[in-house]
Amino acid sequence: MSIKQRKKDHVDLTTSGQVDYQQTTGFERYRFVHDALPEVDMDDISTRTDLLGRSFSFPLFISSMTGGYTDAGAVNAIIAEFCEEYNLPFGVGSQRILLENPEAVSSFAVVRKRAPGAFIAANIGGAQLAGGLPHEKVRILIDSIEADAVIVHLNPLQELMQPEGDRAFKGIQEGIAHLAEQCERPLIVKETGAGISGEVARRLLEAGAKVIDVAGAGGTSWAKVENKRKSNRSPQHQFDDWGIPTVDCLLQLTGLGETRPFEIIASGGIRSSQDIAKSLCLGADFAATAQPVITAVVEKGTEGLESLYHNWQRQLRMILTLLGCEQIGELKRRHLKLKHPER
Repeated sequence: MSIKQRKKDHVDLTTSGQVDYQQTTGFERYRFVHDALPEVDMDDISTRTDLLGRSFSFPLFISSMTGGYTDAGAVNAIIAEFCEEYNLPFGVGSQRILLENPEAVSSFAVVRKRAPGAFIAANIGGAQLAGGLPHEKVRILIDSIEADAVIVHLNPLQELMQPEGDRAFKGIQEGIAHLAEQCERPLIVKETGAGISGEVARRLLEAGAKVIDVAGAGGTSWAKVENKRKSNRSPQHQFDDWGIPTVDCLLQLTGLGETRPFEIIASGGIRSSQDIAKSLCLGADFAATAQPVITAVVEKGTEGLESLYHNWQRQLRMILTLLGCEQIGELKRRHLKLKHPER
């Protein structure tokens, strides 16, 4: 099975609605504390917020998803133009294929052509860093899209589910540290949906990561995705629900910033403006999503993506109003209450 076909399978399955986790993100455990006397005007509400020293119009990072196969260029072009117009950051899918097939560069390079001023992050798998990624290959990843940051994605569960996946994970932490030293771009480290614990986050920060994207369980189960691929003759369904819920990841990262400054992105099952707001209340600096974006683009192109964005932006402004907040930075843990407090 070629990398190109695998990536196409991933998009087809994640937009099918059949590969979500059974376990939830944890956001449903919380309700907002309604403010009946908000003393703010909705027209004054701002959804602007910062990430890595840059200001964006809305706290949503379009997560890495696709690239490296024929139709990916068209999808990436739509997302790139959208992020350019609405000032949102986004990351391309894994660029591993560029290290093996330079001809695939067009499906990635299109994003910078369509979004000359947007914040775009390159992307490479942690398994490709074991043993150290040569500087010239790092340059290929960055230069192909003139990247503003580099994402390292960690996906041991997904790899183990793939018949053709990696099985060697020793040396990845050292590889991340080596990349952080030689790369002039800030490093974002993310999971692909099984979550990053507080202990793993601490090790990643020691290795040089500037941003941790928790990518917790509760959204797309990449174990399910791999198990449902037609080429997988021996699926391991007992791992379909493996992972740490997104909320639990966020709670575990609380306090790490006291010893080392870093930023947190909440992803993994972000499906609404309420999920975004709750993640920010729980300590995230930004939220990220992929599945709703890809689905909107596949179904209705640019129009679908713009409709999704405008709905989420309007709803987030309503949430801020009902919490008595004029800015994203005012969202705090006190704006949430556990529905069923533990005794």
